[in-house]
Amino acid sequence: MKENEKLYILPNILNIFAESLGTKVRNRRIEIPDEFGKGYCAGFVFNEHIQMLFLNYELKENLIIENPLIDESQRMILFKFQHIISQPNPSQATQLPRDIPSVLIGTSRMNTDSIIPIDTKTAAINIEVDANYLKELFELSEKSPVLQSLLENSQPLLFEQMVYPSLQIIVDEIVEEVVSQSVNQAFEIFFLKIKAEELVCRLLMELEKRDEKRVYALNKQDLAAAYRVKKQMLEHLDTPPIIKELAIQANMSPTKLKCIFKQIFGNSIFSYYQTFRIREAARLLKEENLSVSDAGYKIGFSNLSHFSRVFEEHIGMKPKQYSRS
Repeated sequence: MKENEKLYILPNILNIFAESLGTKVRNRRIEIPDEFGKGYCAGFVFNEHIQMLFLNYELKENLIIENPLIDESQRMILFKFQHIISQPNPSQATQLPRDIPSVLIGTSRMNTDSIIPIDTKTAAINIEVDANYLKELFELSEKSPVLQSLLENSQPLLFEQMVYPSLQIIVDEIVEEVVSQSVNQAFEIFFLKIKAEELVCRLLMELEKRDEKRVYALNKQDLAAAYRVKKQMLEHLDTPPIIKELAIQANMSPTKLKCIFKQIFGNSIFSYYQTFRIREAARLLKEENLSVSDAGYKIGFSNLSHFSRVFEEHIGMKPKQYSRS
């Protein structure tokens, strides 16, 4: 193996994480020692353009590690998949709104800290891709402002995209291979690289569909405010959002809040709320076996005909039919 090829074996952070836990990386994988918690993480550097971290562990205490090997000259775009690894809990067959699979897509300027927090409980897949590499693959002049701004990677941006079923299938294939380690290492790397690239391609295709005419750089305060608004809505699905009240909580104007929220989540505040509201209704019907009227009332619908109509628009069938399917 040539000297420069040795760099493309493991993500730097994996070795640093292993050292902080007093263990070693074996077969591109760290098993969390019992004294620190349980689970594992695995890392793959496919080439100089793309790498992947697979994280599925629970620590007894928070851990913060320094990454002195971070290369600020690299302009990597991060795709962070969350809530996509199934947990063995049969009582939660249907996910709560806060646990719906999604992926965060961030520019390097949103991830420039040399201090990396290691959460006590993590189940995610991180894929990092060189922005310059992606730019060479696409003709930016023909793309949407959202996709163009992301690939330019010159300002702090973050987008969140829900993981739809066909995307989840690809994620599941990655999870199955990383967990089972059932094939030869050479085939494993080739397989995982193809799947990672497919995920990135499909997500860029989704971002291109977004209709923002202009993309605004984000700061940490605005980002935190948008996620507070999201959390507030998901915790009170029985109460339709009032933009003016949310804007006060976010400490910004209603116009700015609506703009930033749509840019990050790809939907207006009310449409986003309505989507998760109906997802919760579907969960109540299936998971808790509530009647149609009880499910509708619980999420704030006083008119059951209206509830039935909105439910059908989102799910494709009436709530009573859905509960029996």
